Amino acid sequence: MPMDINQLFTPYERVMSLASRRMDLLAANIANADTPNYKARDIDFRAALAAADARPGTRLATTRSGHMQGVGSSGGSHPATLYRIPEQPSLDGNTVDAQKESAAVAETASRYQASLSLLDMQIRNLRMAITGGR
Repeated sequence: MPMDINQLFTPYERVMSLASRRMDLLAANIANADTPNYKARDIDFRAALAAADARPGTRLATTRSGHMQGVGSSGGSHPATLYRIPEQPSLDGNTVDAQKESAAVAETASRYQASLSLLDMQIRNLRMAITGGR
């Protein structure tokens, strides 16, 4: 049975593109930490990844009449940008929390790096399968 190489790499591409999008938002937050009335933005990484995994046309099996059908995705390429609710808003209306932003950057960078490592391992396995381990 032939293997579709696109299906092999698609999950890594989704994770890395979502991480890249989130890093852009976090960088904008950090850059605007001193801007009055700036509202910190972010994406819900888990929800966006789940939405990207839900392919249109994929149906959940319903074995009983009470089961609900799953909702399809709109593609997941542009996750919803959300505004953060500040724990302690500043007097000038800025909602950027430098510590939260730094923690989110570190978390996102580690997810991105983990995806790169897994992708590299997948490519090595493919190369070994193609060359017979030589």
